[in-house]
Amino acid sequence: MKNFLSIVFIVVLIGCQTGSKEKQLAEVSSATIGKHIEQLASDDFLGRKPFTEGEVKTVNYLEEEFSKLGLLPGNGESFFQEVPMVEITGTPSEKMRITGDNQNFELEYFEDFAITTKKAQPEVALDNSEFVFAGYGIVAPEYDWNDYEGIDWKGKTAVVLVNDPGFNSGDSTLFKGNEMTYYGRWTYKYEEAARQGAAGVLIIHDTEPASYGWNVVQSGWSGSKLSLESNIPVVNVQGWISNESANKLFEAAVIENKDYSEIARNKDFSPIPLGLSGSVKITNKIKRDRSKNVIALLPGTDLKDEYIIYSAHWDHFGVGRAINNDSIYNGAVDNASGTACLLALAEAFKKSPPQRRSIVLIAVTAEEQGLLGSAFYAENPIYTPQKSVANINLDAFYSPGPMKDLTITGFGQSEMDEYAKEAAEKQGRYIIPDPESEKGYFYRSDHFNFAKIGIPALYASGSYEGFEKSVAEIKQLNDQYRATAYHQPSDEYDKNTTELSGIRLDAQLLFEVGYKLSNEDYFPKWYKTSEFKAARE
Repeated sequence: MKNFLSIVFIVVLIGCQTGSKEKQLAEVSSATIGKHIEQLASDDFLGRKPFTEGEVKTVNYLEEEFSKLGLLPGNGESFFQEVPMVEITGTPSEKMRITGDNQNFELEYFEDFAITTKKAQPEVALDNSEFVFAGYGIVAPEYDWNDYEGIDWKGKTAVVLVNDPGFNSGDSTLFKGNEMTYYGRWTYKYEEAARQGAAGVLIIHDTEPASYGWNVVQSGWSGSKLSLESNIPVVNVQGWISNESANKLFEAAVIENKDYSEIARNKDFSPIPLGLSGSVKITNKIKRDRSKNVIALLPGTDLKDEYIIYSAHWDHFGVGRAINNDSIYNGAVDNASGTACLLALAEAFKKSPPQRRSIVLIAVTAEEQGLLGSAFYAENPIYTPQKSVANINLDAFYSPGPMKDLTITGFGQSEMDEYAKEAAEKQGRYIIPDPESEKGYFYRSDHFNFAKIGIPALYASGSYEGFEKSVAEIKQLNDQYRATAYHQPSDEYDKNTTELSGIRLDAQLLFEVGYKLSNEDYFPKWYKTSEFKAARE
């Protein structure tokens, strides 16, 4: 009888432990997500811009919340990784003077052009700088493409198109067809113009290929701008001109074929001097300081020297130009939502059974300034990239409710797709590639910098079809957000109207992907067609 009872006790104990373990895998909390979005997107946090009081409040809040959860500092004894940057507050001339053989005219700052500089000098200028049309501003040997060839660019200003030649071409073999490559990003175009030795570069804005309106350029390319301290060459003046202003330039230019966008699609394109020169000046206030990435660690057990990295950027645009009498750019969706999910995931991991691998949660700075915080981390990694199993990026969760789809930005890059698919199917969902790949979202958030150092990255959320709303309804809501709230003061949180169920569903999925990875000993691989495979190997 005694032996029988012992056996029963052991069987019951094993059963309880197995059931207990299954029950202990936590649910990500909607209440936690909502609480943190409300706090981070409040006016008290002043739009969370680096180098401001808003940054101090934000990073201290994150440190306190990670500490409350019992997470360890992720950078030795500190929760912070300091990111040295230079802040340049530029005041451009109110007008850009254009001179030519046929006519002279002026463009109005803010209405017609928006410019900044990365040169930490009291004053920079274009002084009768010759304007040359450089097509898409691309040098891509693998496509046998060079838009800069044949001209000495010293002192000249490159006028270039946004996106890359494949966009809306109808030719799937031209670059990647409608899917944007990194050559289409504004960051690349500024970098390439500087490598060519140009004095300036102006991107012609067009809403469809840019994927945002002129209002986003106005808010994002005015006021103070941040950059990492670097010896990499930069142009004197970089920025945008409106489509209407570009048409005015080409009408005044001494060229026969005015259809400049069609000319630029030709592989045999050569730079075209416009017969026009531009003059404009930027007067700068310069400040050097250190912003902060916030890093927390949940150590693993037997594989604690291998890491699953979750990332979200904590920053937004701070206090800027008032729109409808509101000057605080709260950034509720972008990216108080992702930062709040980072904290909610940390809570879920703490409530779940221990993980074999360590969980690293990084809230990075200055994403809105060009992915600077994650770029600095990639150049100065705290956790060895070869031991970093995967990156899961949390950015801009906008959902009117639970979504049927899980849209993967960068689908087809790595085996992280398979992990996402398995987790999605458990929720009764399906995965799809980004249906708007022409917008280049893969290059527009922090996962890109982790990918560049070889870490397989997942950036995914529901954005296409709802369980309760149709594809057309979701598209309308997404378009409305981009047109009226993206990078605007109206990106605010209202606890009475903001729907959190879809955000929570996405966060739960990404939690379960990370939890599965944290209890394996397998390293997801890049697919053989990925440009990031070599960095891993």
